[in-house]
Amino acid sequence: MLRRVLCTMLLMGALPSLAEASQGHISVVLLGATGDLAKKYLWQGLFQLYIDQVSSGHSFTFHGAALTDLEPGQKLMFDVLKKLACPPDESPNRCAVLKDQFLKLSQYHQLKTSENYTALNREIEMLLHQEGLKEAGRIFYFSVPPFAYTEIARHINSSCRPPPGAWLRVVLEKPFGHDLESAQQMAAELMSFFREEEMYRVDHYLGKQAVAHILPFRDQNRQFLDPIWNRHHVERVEIVLKEIVDAKGRTSFYEQYGVIRDVLQNHLTEALMFLTMELPGNLSKAEEVLQCKLQALQSLRGLEKQSVVVGQYQAYASHVQEELQKGQDYVSTTPTFAGVLVHSDSLRWEGVPFLLTSGKALDERVGYVRVLFKNRAYCTQSEALRDAGHSQCKPKQIVFYIGHGALNTPAVLVSRNLFRPIMPKSTWREVVGQPDLHVFGQLLSDYYMYSPVKERDAYSVLISNIYHGRKDFFITTENLLASWAFWTPLLNSISHQAPRLYPGGVENQHFLDFEMMSGELAFTVAEPVELLNPSGPMPSDYKTIQSKFRQSPLVSAWSEVLISQLASDVEKTASRAVARSGQFHLALSGGSSPVALFQRLARHHYDFPWRHTHLWLVDERCVPLTDPESNFFSLHNHLLQNIRVPYFNVHPMPVHLHQRLCVEEDGGPELYAKEIMALVANASFDLVLLGVGTDGHTASLFPHSENGLEGAQAVVLTESPVKPHQRMSLSLPLINKAQQVFVLVMGKGKHDITTQISRVGHEPRKWPISGVNPSSGQLVWYVDYEALLG
Repeated sequence: MLRRVLCTMLLMGALPSLAEASQGHISVVLLGATGDLAKKYLWQGLFQLYIDQVSSGHSFTFHGAALTDLEPGQKLMFDVLKKLACPPDESPNRCAVLKDQFLKLSQYHQLKTSENYTALNREIEMLLHQEGLKEAGRIFYFSVPPFAYTEIARHINSSCRPPPGAWLRVVLEKPFGHDLESAQQMAAELMSFFREEEMYRVDHYLGKQAVAHILPFRDQNRQFLDPIWNRHHVERVEIVLKEIVDAKGRTSFYEQYGVIRDVLQNHLTEALMFLTMELPGNLSKAEEVLQCKLQALQSLRGLEKQSVVVGQYQAYASHVQEELQKGQDYVSTTPTFAGVLVHSDSLRWEGVPFLLTSGKALDERVGYVRVLFKNRAYCTQSEALRDAGHSQCKPKQIVFYIGHGALNTPAVLVSRNLFRPIMPKSTWREVVGQPDLHVFGQLLSDYYMYSPVKERDAYSVLISNIYHGRKDFFITTENLLASWAFWTPLLNSISHQAPRLYPGGVENQHFLDFEMMSGELAFTVAEPVELLNPSGPMPSDYKTIQSKFRQSPLVSAWSEVLISQLASDVEKTASRAVARSGQFHLALSGGSSPVALFQRLARHHYDFPWRHTHLWLVDERCVPLTDPESNFFSLHNHLLQNIRVPYFNVHPMPVHLHQRLCVEEDGGPELYAKEIMALVANASFDLVLLGVGTDGHTASLFPHSENGLEGAQAVVLTESPVKPHQRMSLSLPLINKAQQVFVLVMGKGKHDITTQISRVGHEPRKWPISGVNPSSGQLVWYVDYEALLG
């Protein structure tokens, strides 16, 4: 059969001579030949390889393999092969012949046992012997789940290796482990069967034409880029992959991996390396390229949990419950969206923010790598009077546009006020037209834009590179483990962090916008929730949109997740305050609800800036501070004794003066008010944490209270309807001077009051909590599902 195919191709003029065509034979074995990846991309890529290399001097056979029995497997495979498409520039007649020959050179095998692999090896050897061909090498493409790698590797190594003198190339698809430990284990297992030079780990992003051109672009434009490709000129870099599809149908995979493992640890990190690595002297030397990539990976600064924001689209929970048969009380913290701030400690890039962003159920499908340069120019003339094409006041950027989005094609864009780039004319062509189209805030006419002369699928590019042995387009073991060493600590630190819920698509609006503050990331708007179906039993009846609870943002979750989110938000508020003013003033309420928060802060938030934090009491019972009823006693037991906060930064309320409790003549409230005025700028706390009683009281401000609901007094004595009766409390006017007020409401017992206060207006004498309305700050409600739903 093979010789007949070669003769046919010789008659077509596709081969130089039969002798030359027979110099070496390559057997390609596609494992998982009937799977989704093979159907969508791999067979098409192999067909493209055959078209491209038909006159290369090598002959080919293609072996599809799977666990399915011979007859049904063969039918499935050939159903796919019959639908293969020729490139647009291929003539129909030649295409028909090429496709016919490719089908004749392809056959199906069941590969399940060691005997199956032995039989395949015997078949390859027999074919070569019959045709008088020399074996050049074998390619085994693992389009199978990673748990099957080790067994397949064992069979290939023991029964199906090519003879000495011929090469072996084993192609592996991600995921390459789940974290550093699992990646190390998988790498060790594979290294026991294959040499490093035999393994080709595929990241299909490296086959994307815009990504694959980053290094050649840098190399060909060294004269322009050398002076500006550094921290002195680059303002920031964005590496983005947005998807409109959700995870439906893939939740089994997504629950294990999430968006960071699925996209950021591999695709976006590889693009980051192409940008940040030092250019080797010779790009054609794969070893030099890989070594420079490794050095760039090792220069990345370690990630903190403050380096990331994560989200989960609203319907994900129901998709998981449906596909994985989880109960309605199952809570997933798997992120489907992530933004990560990365820094490099290399001299070239120190201080430059690299933003890596990806997510599902977003507003558009697009991928790009964008380098934004600093612009020190200021133009006094109006836009109409300036040369629109070359104004130095316009943004300066270089964009490697991966595809989809507004352009819907791979492209390289360079602002005209930077330089005209050098591009290889054989593979990239300059594009003109579409004058009204805007890309990243600029008209398309403001850029030099280039697109590929011939668009190639990523897998076709990578399969070609496998054939040519180009290792620099693939992930080595050393680079893989370095990448996991970088990402694993972050993944561990956020493994139980509640992701922000977002509705999906265009309804996300500004929900997923985030900002950089003091080297950290934070969402720019608070996370609110709206009840869609008040009679519905579960939190799935909630939809995250930009709505309010009493006209203020609402965060709601199961109690444990809620406390985790609240603790995280308190820490972010603290870090911002310290960055802004050098200190953080936090006023805390008593009662049972904050205890879980205190414990969470003590056990999990080791980076909290306690050394710069002042702790105040919102209210206190008139009992000695050592009394179990004391709010300070609870604060000390659950938080203070477990953290390192300076002694002078702790401010208990002076309820016990002159061996007397809350006697008016002792002036305790005035004393505490003076201390606040002296230490807290404008008597405006950075954050006040409140609770809500079943009667609507907050702090120790009770309905129909004679003190504290209005007036100029900052700290007051009040009377409680329950023992101990007397209390000391911050007044409502002082609370409302705070920059942030968080209200924590938890438990079924609070459901009735939660429902009640959601309906009332501003009636502080009847419902003191309704009077909480910071005059120049923000109020955020943290209400667990039990309080909200009952």
